[in-house]
Amino acid sequence: MNEKEKVVIDVNSTKSERAGFSGIIESVLRKFRNFGFSLVLAPIALLYIFCMGVSLTPGITLITSVNEWTRESHFILRNAFLGFSVASAFFAYGLSLIFVVPLVNKLLPLKVKPHRASWFSLTVIPWYYHNALTYLVRYTFLDFITPTPLNILFFKMMGMKIGKGTMINTSNISDPCLIEIGDYVTIGGSASLVAHYGQKGMLVIDKLIIHDKATIGLKASLFGDVVVGKGVLVKAHEVVMPKTRLTDVVPEEKKAA
Repeated sequence: MNEKEKVVIDVNSTKSERAGFSGIIESVLRKFRNFGFSLVLAPIALLYIFCMGVSLTPGITLITSVNEWTRESHFILRNAFLGFSVASAFFAYGLSLIFVVPLVNKLLPLKVKPHRASWFSLTVIPWYYHNALTYLVRYTFLDFITPTPLNILFFKMMGMKIGKGTMINTSNISDPCLIEIGDYVTIGGSASLVAHYGQKGMLVIDKLIIHDKATIGLKASLFGDVVVGKGVLVKAHEVVMPKTRLTDVVPEEKKAA
């Protein structure tokens, strides 16, 4: 077979192509896929509890302190102070979470790499964990700090490469560790950046690269194995499918020269 041809993967096979102990584990997971993967992914709940517990601590401390300080106050005044403390506690939770989650992600011995495999493979487990941690922030707090330097800081800490002067006005981002964005890029509101896609029962994980001065329009969708060239405009609601290469836009002055 030509070396350039992709290896055919039997997505229905219950036998792993891996050798050794990891092959045995993967074969068991594929044979009992629903139970097996539920078991393998169950620790995500523990990670959630840890990240949320640590992040909630400052806020709960504030609420407890206010509760003690206002114990002898009039009940309306006390309720007002407690209300403000609860609201403050929410933001204390969110601001703590955007630092706690990337730290946990970095400490995990699971690294996401571009690859193509069955959904029920050991190699996709790091992908599940990385995105689960990303979504914990995305669905509980990230929209409140989008777009600000804080959401860019969070994505950078999760492994995304982001150039200077770039604005990201969306929280619809998966696989941040496989996304590379150049300088002075604008990501429009509710655009979706996803460095993976499903194909014929397989999961394909590959880099999504957006070069300098590109603009991604409102609610546009970009997938893995996509390269957006310099100065390219992806129009609002446009879908850029996997394997697409959008070539650099040449400025008019250079064309004239």
